[in-house]
Amino acid sequence: MRKKIKISIYNFIILIFIFLIFEMIFGYWFKKDNFGIHMRNERNKNWKTTSKFNDKEYNFFYKRNFYGFRGDEFDPKNVNIVFNGGSTSNQRYTPENLTIVGLINEKFKNDGMKIKIYNAATNGKSLRGIIYDFNFWFKRIKNLKPEYIILYLGINERTLAHKLDEKQFDIRVKDKTIDRLKDYYKNNSFTYSKYIQIKNKYFPKNTSGYFLDYSDLYKDFSYFDYNEAKNRNFELNSEEKLILNQLERRLEILKEIFSKERIKPIIITQVEYNGLSDKKLFIVNEFLKKFSIENNIDIIKLDEIIKMELNDFYDKVHTTPSGSKRIADAIYPELKKLLTKID
Repeated sequence: MRKKIKISIYNFIILIFIFLIFEMIFGYWFKKDNFGIHMRNERNKNWKTTSKFNDKEYNFFYKRNFYGFRGDEFDPKNVNIVFNGGSTSNQRYTPENLTIVGLINEKFKNDGMKIKIYNAATNGKSLRGIIYDFNFWFKRIKNLKPEYIILYLGINERTLAHKLDEKQFDIRVKDKTIDRLKDYYKNNSFTYSKYIQIKNKYFPKNTSGYFLDYSDLYKDFSYFDYNEAKNRNFELNSEEKLILNQLERRLEILKEIFSKERIKPIIITQVEYNGLSDKKLFIVNEFLKKFSIENNIDIIKLDEIIKMELNDFYDKVHTTPSGSKRIADAIYPELKKLLTKID
């Protein structure tokens, strides 16, 4: 009996040893571009989703690939243009082809242009998170060397005075040591990655049921356009001054990163469901324009050229498919001019 137990223990140890050797060879443990404890929650997703906007139901799969980008797998060396921002860019509850990025890509395709934008947006991300992307995410993707980065900014940048938002959204590392160890294993294990691939293909997570009621959003609706907003009192309070100080500091950091990485930024300003009634959004947009002019950065002033309509948003900041189309239609002509040279 003792002999059988010994043999079983030896066999178990040998199996563990073989498993570890297998993991060391095929996993990402000692590779320079492994994801460490970062990005685990944003990678390898294939979630079955049902959403309803304007009485129309959409059934689709919300995908984030091996590298953490929204959509299908790709070869990083083919990525010339990256789109980045928060949930208004990611558009979690919208089929990919009906997102702003998806609609613009379709326009390029219809115009016979070999240009594709890759969506790196994640929910809640502000300029802080975009800086962290370069420090902890993009540099871990071998052969990722984009020529352009499109920054869809304004809405989340209003929160730059609040540290809480940084902890919740911009930093994606878990607080507890045990959770970090779990993320480290899941990001680097070959066995786990294969398990996730099989699970996503044959047993996708079902996250259906986003039937968003936004009927109350448009009670007594009126649109506050750019011309109305610019005639408002411009005197800034202490919080607004802090937001602009933080905004400038982070833009300067990104400017250095772009120069070092030889990336050309394009900034797009934002609006809410009722335009620019929020003073913080207006002053952030105005500062983005000022910074862009002073630093020779291309900017598309969406807030000056668009007027959103009823049911274009399902809450104050997130667009329905009709709103996404309106935005894509508005920015595409200028974006086409800026990106045509790389076709």
